[in-house]
Amino acid sequence: MVDAKQMSQMAEKKGFIAALDQSGGSTPGALRLYGIADSDYSGDEEMFRLMHEMRVRIMTAPNFSGDKVIAAILFEKTMDGEAQGKPVPTYLWEDRGVVPFLKVDKGLEAEANGVQLMKPMPDLDTLLARAVKKGIFGTKMRSVIANADKTGIAAIVKQQFEVGRQILGHGLIPIIEPEVSIKSPTKQEAEAILRDEITKELDGLPEGTKVMLKLTIPTVPDFYKPLIDHKAVVRVVALSGGYSLADACEKLSHNHGMIASFSRALTEGLRVSMSDGEFDADLGRTIGQIYTASVDKV
Repeated sequence: MVDAKQMSQMAEKKGFIAALDQSGGSTPGALRLYGIADSDYSGDEEMFRLMHEMRVRIMTAPNFSGDKVIAAILFEKTMDGEAQGKPVPTYLWEDRGVVPFLKVDKGLEAEANGVQLMKPMPDLDTLLARAVKKGIFGTKMRSVIANADKTGIAAIVKQQFEVGRQILGHGLIPIIEPEVSIKSPTKQEAEAILRDEITKELDGLPEGTKVMLKLTIPTVPDFYKPLIDHKAVVRVVALSGGYSLADACEKLSHNHGMIASFSRALTEGLRVSMSDGEFDADLGRTIGQIYTASVDKV
C-alpha cells in the first residue's frame, strides 16, 4: 500500500531527489572524487563501508532535509545500513522528511542494437518484499541508450515497463530510467523515439496506475512536457548524466515541470578532508543550486 503522505510529497512538493545509489562499478570513482584513493582500502567490503560512511555524512548533514530534498535513492547496502542508530529508510523519513527509494537493477548487459538492457534480476521479488518491510516507497532501475536505434529503444522501454509492473505488484512506485547517453551522436533522434515508446507504454497502463520517469535532460527544452503531463506519471526527474553541476543545472532550468535526481553532480565539491562545517556548507550551496534549477524555471 503506497503511503499517501509520501505520494503527495513526490507528486506535489517543490524540491529534488538525491541519488545516493552508486553501485559496485561506480563506487571507486565516487570515492576518488571524495578524496579516497583506491590504495586507501582493500576489497569490496571496506569500499562499501567507506561509501556508506560518505552517504551517512550527507544524510545527517543539517542542510540535507525534506525542505529541499524530497527523496533519496539508496543502494541496497545503504538501505540495509543505519544512520544515527536507525535503519536508513526510517531515519530519512522520520528524521529528515525525505522519501526513501531503492535502486534495484543489477547492472547492464553488453550493448546491442545501440542500447544496454538491464541484466536479469531473478531475486527481484525477494528484494522488493524486503524493501516494503523496510519502509521503502519506490524503486529505480537504469538502462542506457547509445544510439537512435528504434528496435533497441523499443526493447529497453518494454523491459523497463515489464519490470515496472512487477514492482507495482508489491505496492511500490517504480522510477523508469532509460538514460540517453549525453555522448550519443544521435541524442536528439533517440529522445524522439524514446518519447514515443514511453507514451505507448504509459497509455497501456491500467487506469489509476502511477509511475515515475528518470530521463536525461533533453536536447530541446520541454521536449518531455507531454510525459510530465501524462495522467500515469507522478513526476519526471532528470539525471545529471556526466554533466558538471553548473551545466546540469543550467540545462534543467529550461525544462518546466522536470526536477533533478542528481548523483555525481550532487557530491561534486564534497571531500573527506572537510570539517563537518565545511562539508555542510558546501553541500548546502549545492542543494540550493539544484533546488533552484528544479523549481525556478527560465
